[in-house]
Amino acid sequence: MRIRFLPILAHVLAIIAVLPLLWIAISALKPAEDVFNFGWPTTWTLDNLQYVLLKIPMPRFMLNSAIVSVVVTVVALFFHSMAAYALARLRFPGRGIIFSGIMSTLLVSLPVILVPLFLVAKQLGLLDSYAGLIVPSIFHAFGIFLLRQYYLNIPRELEEAADLDGCGYWRRYWSVILPLSRPVLASLSVLFFLANWNAFLWPLTITRNPDLRVIQLGVSGMQGQYASAWNLILAAAVIAAIPTVVVFVAGQKRLVDAMKTTGLK
Repeated sequence: MRIRFLPILAHVLAIIAVLPLLWIAISALKPAEDVFNFGWPTTWTLDNLQYVLLKIPMPRFMLNSAIVSVVVTVVALFFHSMAAYALARLRFPGRGIIFSGIMSTLLVSLPVILVPLFLVAKQLGLLDSYAGLIVPSIFHAFGIFLLRQYYLNIPRELEEAADLDGCGYWRRYWSVILPLSRPVLASLSVLFFLANWNAFLWPLTITRNPDLRVIQLGVSGMQGQYASAWNLILAAAVIAAIPTVVVFVAGQKRLVDAMKTTGLK
């Protein structure tokens, strides 16, 4: 009985999660006067999407978010994989303390360190720049933790075979470990991209230049300028959500596979 009930419960929860998204997508295609009328619109229109794309610098906001998200994802995966490999395979004094220190950063949320992080960025001249949006967002302890746990499950015989061929640490990492890391790197790339695409607090703190606004700041700014035009705000929200949906759908299989295969050791 319980086994039959679980799929039903899963479908009910999925419907509950999808319904708000479906309502937003449908409302973005309604005329302004029909936005708050539930059900199918009497007429469908693309005027809301056209206005947001042509009259508001939404493409610029999306470009900024894409630059930040892609660069942070690529750089973070590269450095996180190297750090995780060192913590998983190399033997050096203080390795456990370093790993514990990295993991302890998960207990500290961004609002707690927002002021000192801003002061450091100001001293380094990173305000109102792509570097200010990218550099502080690169490090994340969860990526190092997940990669380390994955590397602990890779057979050491593969690295020993590379040793016999005269490979050093760098060659072992680049030629053996990194190709085997594709599933977990793919899953982390989805998580990192989504996290940086949806970033709001740090971009709001570090930038004042309108040309550096990311997509979430652009949509939030519309709520002040177009407070009563909810059809335009919903259209902007739909446009902002499209890349996240595409990335998640494209990488969900890798994400699930990596979570299943990355055990704790």
